[in-house]
Amino acid sequence: MPAAGPPPTVLPRPLRITRPQDFRLVLRRGRRAGKRRLVVHALAPSVVPPTPDRPARAGLVVGRAVGPAVVRHRVSRRLRHLLRPRLEALPAGTDLVIRAQPAAGDATSAELGEDLDAALARLRLRD
Repeated sequence: MPAAGPPPTVLPRPLRITRPQDFRLVLRRGRRAGKRRLVVHALAPSVVPPTPDRPARAGLVVGRAVGPAVVRHRVSRRLRHLLRPRLEALPAGTDLVIRAQPAAGDATSAELGEDLDAALARLRLRD
């Protein structure tokens, strides 16, 4: 029987935005598209100097207005799960920051996915 390791990461480290200055850069210089449950901020690779072979990355902002900790963590898990396949379809070097609105706390994964797809389409990052 194989040794049980840690569970696979839904959004691996290279695909995450973790540094505060990177969040600020996307929020200040990127374009945004708002939906009822989410606001998506996107920074195209043409705005910042390109880094060779850097994949598209994403960061999440799920504040207290969304709900108590259990609800915030549920929303974060759902968004991470939804983001992974969508990041693969984005141009290399694209950075996204997804801010959950209070309505995201009561949303299903399907509803969050619809809002995410609509925002990405509005930003013309995906078809």
